[in-house]
Amino acid sequence: MRTLIEKANILVEALPYIRNFYGKTFVIKYGGAAMVDEKLKCAFAQDVVLLNFIGIKCVIVHGGGPKINKIMTKMGKKPTFIQGQRFTDKETVDIVEMVLGGLINKEIVSLLNSHGGKAIGLTGKDGGIIKAKKKAVKRISPETGTAELIDLGLVGVVKQVNPEVLLSIEKDGFIPVIAPIGSGDKNTTLNINADSVAGAVASALKAEKLILLTDVEGIRDENGNLIQTLNKKKINSLISREIITGGMLPKVAACLNAIRCGVKKTHIIDGRIPHAILLEIFTKKGIGTEITK
Repeated sequence: MRTLIEKANILVEALPYIRNFYGKTFVIKYGGAAMVDEKLKCAFAQDVVLLNFIGIKCVIVHGGGPKINKIMTKMGKKPTFIQGQRFTDKETVDIVEMVLGGLINKEIVSLLNSHGGKAIGLTGKDGGIIKAKKKAVKRISPETGTAELIDLGLVGVVKQVNPEVLLSIEKDGFIPVIAPIGSGDKNTTLNINADSVAGAVASALKAEKLILLTDVEGIRDENGNLIQTLNKKKINSLISREIITGGMLPKVAACLNAIRCGVKKTHIIDGRIPHAILLEIFTKKGIGTEITK
């Protein structure tokens, strides 16, 4: 009986959140261990389908860097990175589009559908969802000490998101699953950071939440303690003190941009925890770091 009462209490705790979020849109960036471990994949799909059934609209944006590296290596092409970013020539972008828009995207669609969802796979090129431009990256030349542009090839940044296709899909109860590929000038295919795409999509949809699944607990302070809530001022301080660095920087930038464009809250959570999405959204304490205005 005690176990049954505990289950009832969990449902009661979730009730006000379900009421508040009914009819709202969550954009979820899916990546890391949650895309690899079978139990975590199952838990992720269950979370998304449950949210959809109770009236919360979900849009999924996924990554897939490790799988791209694996396929490239099998095809005899060595992945190349410059300042932590993939150099993407024409041959590489073809592989990226094949892996992200084909293999990984359809696996996620099948996963959600197998758990009772109605998912549809897309890339940013479909329906003109994502218009992009080539990414300009600068570095200080060791020879001259002056700033110089680095050519990353066919790597892009989001210029514009057209939400009409996504709104139409959501209206009919489907779950859009988006690969982070966009159309550049002259219909050039551009590879885009998935965190940035998720933030831009959330902004265009005026989503209630942007949720980034990662392989870390969240954002930590200088003592290694998890920070549950942050705002722009505190984030800028952590960046200036080099506490937020590396791969967390684009995630934080995506969150801040989304907040600036009208998204209510953003969350960076540990996708290695089963049902991380439900634990973050439907409990008072949550499990990760939320970023607010």
